Amino acid sequence: MKIAVIGTGYVGLVTGTCLAETGNDVLCIDIDEKKVKQMQKGVVPIYEPHLDVLFDRNIKAGRLKFSTSLDEGLEHGDIIFLALPTPEGGDGSADLSFVLGVAKQIGKKIQSYKVIVDKSTVPVGTADKVTEVISKETSVDFDVVSNPEFLREGFAVDDFLKPERIVIGSESEKAIDLMKKLYKPFVRSGNPIIVMDERSAELTKYAANSFLATKITFMNEIANFCEKVGADVDKVRIGMGTDSRIGKRFLFPGIGYGGSCFPKDVKALHKSGEDVGYKFDILNAVIKLNDTQKKILIPRIDTYFKGEIKDKTFAIWGLAFKPETDDIREAPALYIIEELLNMGAKIKVFDPEAMPNVKRKFGDKLTYSLNKYDAVENADALIICTEWSIFRIPDFKKLKTLLTAPVIFDGRNLFEIEDMQEEGFYYDSIGRKNTQKVLS
Repeated sequence: MKIAVIGTGYVGLVTGTCLAETGNDVLCIDIDEKKVKQMQKGVVPIYEPHLDVLFDRNIKAGRLKFSTSLDEGLEHGDIIFLALPTPEGGDGSADLSFVLGVAKQIGKKIQSYKVIVDKSTVPVGTADKVTEVISKETSVDFDVVSNPEFLREGFAVDDFLKPERIVIGSESEKAIDLMKKLYKPFVRSGNPIIVMDERSAELTKYAANSFLATKITFMNEIANFCEKVGADVDKVRIGMGTDSRIGKRFLFPGIGYGGSCFPKDVKALHKSGEDVGYKFDILNAVIKLNDTQKKILIPRIDTYFKGEIKDKTFAIWGLAFKPETDDIREAPALYIIEELLNMGAKIKVFDPEAMPNVKRKFGDKLTYSLNKYDAVENADALIICTEWSIFRIPDFKKLKTLLTAPVIFDGRNLFEIEDMQEEGFYYDSIGRKNTQKVLS
């Protein structure tokens, strides 16, 4: 099939590449000329595990191409995916200006029947708006389908190639048949293609992300309570997770959720409720609690150092909002860095992938380290913000010699309390007892 993908961010590039992998002829469109030229040369503009292999293979096979021309994309594709940004607006709503702007251009340019697929995460009613905008510009027949993505950054390629489910929102049999044909190679193991109306499909994405964000936030609340009553959140988590009604995933406490999806989607669903006179009390609490959780280590650090943070040096391991990505959008590490800089601290950072993005934000305010041990050398404490695998089994003896004092604030609970006690560290994590060593 001939496919055009408008937008080459995480969703668009993974979508285009994976559809090419099953033999489709895919043309990806982006207005960023520099980015398009790089992709045409075989350079992947984002870090996503396994994407580079598929990207290179399908470019060489001639199934994956790139252009800046929307006209070319519309002429090429029978199915047009809109994978455009929907950034958070000032009031928390999703900004649809990119989606509706492209929809208007599509209406002016299409010459034959097309299926227009909303792949971006959009509020309920967006398919209706896209249909209305296109209809004002053309008399050519078309259908708009809502096809939300459920891709986890760091696992996006696997999630696309082996989806748990595919949701198609449409009431057009013609469009539904085309979408089922397109996705058939991805569901050979029997996972479902779920067909519903457009509005239900749009809400499914927001509801799923908001529920997961709520689950994370609830577990963070339990972790904070554990510290007050002397319970161990790891034991509580295991006890909860073995209940099949709850499940094991998204129960790991930490310093809050971030990324491109959860923060934006929770706020957008909350705002959508306000727009129709419905108050999402749970989501309101989730938003506020997550904002607080991102900075929960700051008062602990301040207390440990007796308010004397100025000119102290802190090493930070992990800058991306999660492992296996270079995405720093709403990453808790950024909030911790801002707070410490405002308190006069010096900061050395290391992340396997995200440092270039952080450097674009903070410039020379930070020291960017060559590796994890370079970051901790002569630092007064180590702060862990992202649970990259390379941080899980460090050389603790080496850490003790490099740090000015054996102090770790762990926002991701990477280490066992007993091990840290034995190694002689002051170790402060989330929802568990601290080791007893204190600053002299």
